[in-house]
Amino acid sequence: MSLKPNEKERKHPHTLSTLSFQSASSGIAAKAMRTELNKLTAAILDAKARKAFQTEMDNFYMLFTRYLSEKAKGTKLDWDKVNEPSPEQIINYSSLSRCENPQHLNKLAVLKLNGGLGTTMGCIGPKSAIEVRDGMTFLDLSVRQIEYLNNRYNVSVPFILMNSFNTDEDTMRIIQKYGSHKINILTFNQSRYPRINKESLLPMPRSPAGDISQWYPPGHGDLFESMANSGILDRLIADGKEYLFVSNVDNLGAVVDLNILQHMVDSDAEFVMEVTDKTKADIKGGTLIDYEGTVRLLEVAQVSPEHMEDFKSIKKFKIFNTNNLWINLKAIKRVTEEKELNLDVIVNTKTLEYDKKVIQLETAVGAGIKHFKNAHGVNVPRSRFLPVKSTSDLFLVTSDLYSLNHGELMMNPKRLFQTVPLVKLGDEFKKVSNFMSRFESPPYILELDHLTVTGDVTFGAGVQLKGTVIIVATMGHRIDIPPNSLLENKVVSGNLRILEH
Repeated sequence: MSLKPNEKERKHPHTLSTLSFQSASSGIAAKAMRTELNKLTAAILDAKARKAFQTEMDNFYMLFTRYLSEKAKGTKLDWDKVNEPSPEQIINYSSLSRCENPQHLNKLAVLKLNGGLGTTMGCIGPKSAIEVRDGMTFLDLSVRQIEYLNNRYNVSVPFILMNSFNTDEDTMRIIQKYGSHKINILTFNQSRYPRINKESLLPMPRSPAGDISQWYPPGHGDLFESMANSGILDRLIADGKEYLFVSNVDNLGAVVDLNILQHMVDSDAEFVMEVTDKTKADIKGGTLIDYEGTVRLLEVAQVSPEHMEDFKSIKKFKIFNTNNLWINLKAIKRVTEEKELNLDVIVNTKTLEYDKKVIQLETAVGAGIKHFKNAHGVNVPRSRFLPVKSTSDLFLVTSDLYSLNHGELMMNPKRLFQTVPLVKLGDEFKKVSNFMSRFESPPYILELDHLTVTGDVTFGAGVQLKGTVIIVATMGHRIDIPPNSLLENKVVSGNLRILEH
């Protein structure tokens, strides 16, 4: 009598039992999480505060149970069903009708995603408070844009900031200086979710007032529910607002565009995502796809390793999401009230002190596109995507490559090619304070194609950079680029010191 398993059993020996085990484990984890969240909620004595906290924890719990379900069953996209968007799903900006009529502006509100800190650039506090041009911060430039819009067209477009618990206090203090400006500034906070212990799958905090490091803001996909929970959504609708323009606070190209607003009205679209053509620098950016006839956002985190090269390919996925979004406010109210939102869960694993590993469950606002009627993308010029994520980006926006006009950065028409140079600054330039100290004045770069700088390098005033310039200061040495120097298609390496005398 043979005890060998048959071929079928050998291939899938424990499939059903494994699924049953994972399902049972998920059920236990969900129940344990619910118990802990109830304890946290019960610790809040004030009834109003407890109700608001309960709502946040309920939303977090729904996200957590979806995470458990996906972890147990696996819900990766079927790559064979991932297709390029159809021409109806991506419309070219150049095909939009030109609009000078501001008739719909009084139905518009502008929202900036202001939850991030400037830590990656060595700053403390909200990223929106970093000075980026002529002594003005991201926030200053945004306020200036909206104020100019309101004055020019005699309208009242409110300016909204979605803060996080990390940025709210500082932001509220900063915006006091705009009190005399012709602009209505509204703020609300996105949710505060508990970090999850990766081993126990239980919340890190033991108290609602626990260590702030045990909590996190759950990504900008939280916008829909936080707008509804804060009362901001109902307030805007009551004030006659119908459309919301959303963008990242660090995207200096995201200004109100009458052509896109008019197109949104004409096409009766509830959701329009601005996309732009990929370059080699954008290969990890989320892209729009057609999935079983529906337009969806595909993020890099959703792509399995075997399809990563395909995802990064500029040939197949030619565009990426700028996170400039135009959304119908009443549609937001509908999808939140009817609990229609089922945004893709992004799992972010972090390591805290003492090597404690935690999980953050996040969502992206652009993923909401699949829940709105007549939703589609508009392929916009690159000028509408001008983010400042690093000092290499800061180098560009502070240079003569751009001029400032009513808070809007415009590319210098004297630049021969309306493309941005590729700039790579080394670790010595990573922090904003170090970056500023290494330039006596911003170099002239109208004719620059590529710049790489590594090591201990400083620039004198009036330096011109053209073509491809590579500057490498070797370990233990320093390079000072003299004032008024012209570097054109040059490689500078080794040691070059300018001594005071």
